[in-house]
Amino acid sequence: MKKMEAFVGGFLYWVLLSLILKVGFMLYNLSVYSSVGGIDWLSVLWHGLPLDCSLAGYLSIIPGLSLMVGVWMGNGGEVFRRFYYWLASWIVVILSMLNAVLYGYWRFPLDTTPFFYFFSSPSDALASAGWREYTVLAVLVALLALSAWMTMRRGRRCKSADATPHRMSTTLGLCVLMALLFIPIRGGLTVSTMNTGEVYYSENEALNHAAVNPVFSLMESVSKQEDFGRQYRLMDDAQASSIFQAMTATGSDSTQNILSQSRPDVYIIIMESFSRLVMETGATPCLNRLADEGVFFENFYANSFRTDRGLVAVLSGFPGQPTMSIMKYPAKTRHLPSIARSLRKAGYSAVYYYGGDADFCNQRSYLVSQGYQRIVDDKEFPLRYRLSKWGVPDGPVFGRVEEDVEKGSDKSPALRVIQTSSSHEPFDVPARLNANKRLNAFAYADQQIGQFVSYLRRSGRWQRSLVVLVADHLGAWPENIDNGRLDRFQIPLIITGGAVRSPLKSAVYGSQQDIAATLLGQLGIRHDDFLFSKDLLNPAIPHFAFFTYPDAFGMADADNQLIYDLKAKRILIDQGHRRGKNFLSGKAYLQKLYDVISRL
Repeated sequence: MKKMEAFVGGFLYWVLLSLILKVGFMLYNLSVYSSVGGIDWLSVLWHGLPLDCSLAGYLSIIPGLSLMVGVWMGNGGEVFRRFYYWLASWIVVILSMLNAVLYGYWRFPLDTTPFFYFFSSPSDALASAGWREYTVLAVLVALLALSAWMTMRRGRRCKSADATPHRMSTTLGLCVLMALLFIPIRGGLTVSTMNTGEVYYSENEALNHAAVNPVFSLMESVSKQEDFGRQYRLMDDAQASSIFQAMTATGSDSTQNILSQSRPDVYIIIMESFSRLVMETGATPCLNRLADEGVFFENFYANSFRTDRGLVAVLSGFPGQPTMSIMKYPAKTRHLPSIARSLRKAGYSAVYYYGGDADFCNQRSYLVSQGYQRIVDDKEFPLRYRLSKWGVPDGPVFGRVEEDVEKGSDKSPALRVIQTSSSHEPFDVPARLNANKRLNAFAYADQQIGQFVSYLRRSGRWQRSLVVLVADHLGAWPENIDNGRLDRFQIPLIITGGAVRSPLKSAVYGSQQDIAATLLGQLGIRHDDFLFSKDLLNPAIPHFAFFTYPDAFGMADADNQLIYDLKAKRILIDQGHRRGKNFLSGKAYLQKLYDVISRL
């Protein structure tokens, strides 16, 4: 009987630990949850209970087997069982802490994303962490070390006991209890199985995220990583194909030509974390001036929420994905279309500049497969420039581009892609331009962009220069912005340079994936292989923005702007004079995106 009580007690221990960690999560992110009442805190615990019980079921399997062995072998397995509880508790607590820390940056429950970043480059993955995160980690490790010492000390004191009486009945009872774990693990006896969407209950996304058990969320994310062809089956294949076909247009036959040069030098500047909203703060005077002087797209969106997704969208015209990063799969990225490869066929050279580690997130593999002949990253700069957490500040990076242009080390016409990084957390830049630390980092990046444009003007190369300025995603401004907002994904796209005939403000809707077709269309280069990319300057084709974040998609055009939560199966935003228009279109688009990924 005592062993059966131990089994039930162990199950309840995991449930209680999950509840405590939920409270800790909300306290750590109190800036997000300070406005909700006590009833909301209790509702988070209540609605999240099914996932907590499911995880407790998984974690109770090994102790249950250990107890069954102990029925026949005495207490010989007690030390192992205690060690298991300590080790599993350590894992659960650390993952929950990681979820709490990352939520302030990403605003979605824990999945495999941070592990992809960490294992590809640990130093870069930890670059955003500050003293608060390291302090919490140090305290946690100390507590867990103390817990380990006390647990193992108690285990050594365990005395051998006689074999449990009533072995058969106890074994049978434990078998029944372990069989009953099927119910919480699966989430009941219905056809559907337990998933994180089961605990989504509120119109407040932050409350839904607090209810999610982060360890279960991670397990679910791992299970989804490879079987892309079965993900997001949202409608009949024939219906999805029909809708998708009407949304694709890979030609530029009717495009509006804005260039005075047929083969200008192309500079694509991918700006870390810039948003449309940061341009309204006064911290980006250079960017605002360039928007007035060039072609400015007023309704432009990032395809996703992280740099690795944004780079692929900009440079390959391939939309970001909600549950995976295609950059993680070199066997697939080598089949993606490429601006660099297309331009090289037209006689361009192609060089990529980045002040950070180009090996982060498989980025180097992706860039090589894209056809860049040289990749200049942090390793090519003197040590004195590499002292910040994200590597070389933007100033020396642009300085290196200027040196290469002056030396004529690349034949003309040339494609040069410059990825900035100074406006990323922790915002440690070598200048004091704004009292706000975040805005100061944006102001520094803006200043360096302005100085580089000034250099092109002075150098005599301005008339043959085409400069494309686009953000990789919205990042640190505004602070604490939720994913479920349209302006969370609105970013600037500016096309400027002496090769641009005249200023233009365009109200057309588009997203990063459309840059490839737009650029190649202006240069008279075919772009049929860019299936998802549309020429923003071709008025004869459909225009819309598509974007994703974990288990959600958004689609916006002049008629309807919509965000749909795939877990909660609920529309978060639906506005415009044709509400609901983009609901089926977005579902079909996402389904066909994963069809293409599965075939790459």
